[in-house]
Amino acid sequence: MREMKQTIAVAAMLVMSGLAASSMVGCTGGPRAKPIPTTEIDKGTGTLQGARKFLEGRWALTSFEVFPPNAEKIAVPGSGVMTYDDFGNLKMEIRTDEQTAARLEGVGIFMDRGVISSDGRTTIDLVKKTLTYTLEGQPPAGAPVGPLATSRPRYWEVTTDTLTLSTKDDSGRTLSIAKWKRST
Repeated sequence: MREMKQTIAVAAMLVMSGLAASSMVGCTGGPRAKPIPTTEIDKGTGTLQGARKFLEGRWALTSFEVFPPNAEKIAVPGSGVMTYDDFGNLKMEIRTDEQTAARLEGVGIFMDRGVISSDGRTTIDLVKKTLTYTLEGQPPAGAPVGPLATSRPRYWEVTTDTLTLSTKDDSGRTLSIAKWKRST
């Protein structure tokens, strides 16, 4: 009797393991949902991807002018470098002499030892032709301070290998114009 119970127990285990194995073999996985049809992203001229690709790289400053309200235009002598990466990060640094730095600080462009610097992620608006900084941990549109405030959009124009960035006040009057040439 004891042997019969053992035989039945072994047979039951074999049957169960056989059922489990056949259910694993017999049921293969398949896609849970149909693939979503998509179209390829347009990357040509006049597209967001095209604009990002054009901006990527290193740029050298060729000219920079500031137009303060109720004051003479300031032509800024010096040098500058701007880099834009494929993640939308824009880093800009402009160096000038002490005398020009003092004039710029007088119209609200604050510098550190003759250096204007801005660094942050940007968004591109193709319709308005603007670049706007989006700085982490800060409100997206703080009160503008000076002609180069990071809350002011940079209006852009492109000709071959030259990029012109300008800022404007709330009434649309131009506050600054910087021209950049691709350096790499």
